[in-house]
Amino acid sequence: MEQFSFRIEKQLPNGLGRAGIITTPHGQIRTPAFMVVGTHGQVKFISPAQLHNLKAQAMLSNGYHLRHQALNIAQAGGLAKWSNWLGPTLTDSGGFQIMSLGSGLGKVVSMTRETVATNTAHQKRLAHVSERGVDFTDPFTGQPDFIGPEESMQIQCRIGADIHMAFDELTSLADTYEYNQIALRRTEEWATRSLTEHLKQRDRLNYRQSLYGVLQGGHWEDLRRQTARRMSQLSVHGQTFDGFGLGGAFLKEDLGQILRWCNEELPINKPRHLLGLSHPDDLFVGAEMGADTFDCVAPTREGRHGKIYTLDGPINLRRFADSPEPLDQNCDCATCQSGFTRGQLRALWRSGNRVQKEQFFTLASIHNLRFIVRLTEQIRASIIQDNFYSFRNQFLKRYYH
Repeated sequence: MEQFSFRIEKQLPNGLGRAGIITTPHGQIRTPAFMVVGTHGQVKFISPAQLHNLKAQAMLSNGYHLRHQALNIAQAGGLAKWSNWLGPTLTDSGGFQIMSLGSGLGKVVSMTRETVATNTAHQKRLAHVSERGVDFTDPFTGQPDFIGPEESMQIQCRIGADIHMAFDELTSLADTYEYNQIALRRTEEWATRSLTEHLKQRDRLNYRQSLYGVLQGGHWEDLRRQTARRMSQLSVHGQTFDGFGLGGAFLKEDLGQILRWCNEELPINKPRHLLGLSHPDDLFVGAEMGADTFDCVAPTREGRHGKIYTLDGPINLRRFADSPEPLDQNCDCATCQSGFTRGQLRALWRSGNRVQKEQFFTLASIHNLRFIVRLTEQIRASIIQDNFYSFRNQFLKRYYH
């Protein structure tokens, strides 16, 4: 079984964007790459065989949602065997889901600078942060629960994905600079505790798992650069982080400069994962500014709601009753290759028959995932072939026309 490693094949002239190969115990990830999201260990309405056929390289699952099944997953031999997805896997720490119970604000909020963001009132929050970790009320059971760095690592090590994420505190757009300073110090302390516990659990379970540190710092350059430098140097018993997750709540328009601040400070020889983004303009910005892998639920979630990706931009199937048009005539996904038209898919989607509706969920998800996976393949090829910027301009001009 191969150990974790990363090598760069080609870099963009800016010194940040690159094409590379991440090697894990369950195979390689050729970057830039999109990781499909199987929150509970499987992608909704899509089988592992279908994921393989749409050329997915890796799957991300969530430690928070799988925490009650972690022991069963460990007994089954780890996430790969338990899920029957035998390719590379990554687990998120679950910090985002838990922190969202506190503030109710997401990682990236599409809003104008004039819009005022406000946190959920303290007494109404389901999650409360302390130095220990996060006390929260499970929104499904109503029962009190707790996760800290040690608990998160124990959960993720039992799940046994190839790559884990350190436990971190996600701040919101409404949090002040002063609070972000406090939260960042806490995240860095949790990073040390995460790495310590990860090493202990990894050796005990005899898994060869890797751990990424997660960078926060809001939209402030000094905080982003400082934490990138400190996380790069953080070491426990001579072991440093194997890669880094790029997270946080920020305006979409700030994505590029925040990634630049972080990646100019991070070591060039370690991979970087951009958490929770998948729209084409975000993928191009992320790749240009040094992100190697991406994940997001949007392709499947939007597909299930009738939003279909095409080279000429996304379409809503509501407008295509009885349409004989193909989804995207140049698409190589199984849905398009089977000849389904926009009208046929709309009929399945609007059907009152549960079997037909679930068939639509599968067909739409396969198409949207293949669209995004193929786009990252093309971005990778454009970097290697020295035509990234011309490909980006051509693609985005057509997609957002």
